[in-house]
Amino acid sequence: MTSSEEPGGPPLARTTLDRAAHRRKDEDWLAAAWDRGQVVVVDLAKGGRALVTDRSDGGSALVLVPPSEAPEGERWFLGTGPDGTPFWAVDAPLTAGDGTRSMDLRSVGHLLDARDTGLLTTAVALGNWHRSHQFSPRTGKPTIAVEAGWARVDPDGGLMWPRTDPAMIILVHDGVSGPAGRCLLGHNAGWPPRPDGSRRFSCLAGFVEAGESAEAAVAREVYEEVGVHLSEIRYEGSQSWPYPGSLMLGFHGIADPAQPLVLDPAEIDEAHWFTREAVAKMVAGDGTPALPMNSSIAFYLIEKWLHEDPETFSG
Repeated sequence: MTSSEEPGGPPLARTTLDRAAHRRKDEDWLAAAWDRGQVVVVDLAKGGRALVTDRSDGGSALVLVPPSEAPEGERWFLGTGPDGTPFWAVDAPLTAGDGTRSMDLRSVGHLLDARDTGLLTTAVALGNWHRSHQFSPRTGKPTIAVEAGWARVDPDGGLMWPRTDPAMIILVHDGVSGPAGRCLLGHNAGWPPRPDGSRRFSCLAGFVEAGESAEAAVAREVYEEVGVHLSEIRYEGSQSWPYPGSLMLGFHGIADPAQPLVLDPAEIDEAHWFTREAVAKMVAGDGTPALPMNSSIAFYLIEKWLHEDPETFSG
């Protein structure tokens, strides 16, 4: 997506997958569905990578294999496609070759079509949960996958289901139209240096705490990280971020740039207000510092801010 294109929605929220939850306990149907299905192999030990190929339009496509070519391992039923094709995931090492390459969701998610985005996002999220729940947190006993990979059970019959951690992410801006409008971006203290020496700046984010609403978490995190009070909060959309199992709730918020920035050095070691003109150049690759990866909801929030105003700077 270029800086002149309107963002259509959070990139990893796109899907055509019917999860077909009513089939997860139907062993006869699942057995037949495996035989006629397609399998995405994910290497969770390497961050949830999968094999992809290039499409003629500049995008990427998942490499899917028939069950006869799938590696051994737990089978996780992802759902069915619009034509009824069942899709599965198996966790195994990858071997790239013949025009394929191993890529993770962060790097390739925005280049996949809606079907493949839904498949890989679901496979990585589900697989990360399985890898972290090999033992019951209640009894310490080993667990096995049941319900086509959508639950695990221990020897005493105790069931566990995948859980998702809600997290908030917000682009704070001043509400001003045109190229002079500004947004607030920060550099996380824990991010390693980029290979070219530049720093990456992104939206502010944090986890929703126990007993807290998403909106309250937004206001709290912004004040804790940069000392800024918000005058308005608006929800913009969400997407899964399976590292290891978050749901990113995206917001725009308005604040007065005259407020002094008071940074929490354990979280944010640098933050600045950037003009819409400067951010448009950064999106186009003509400016520094760097912005978040294109597959992130942070990038979506930034691009939406660039385009939601008829006076938006066009580069």
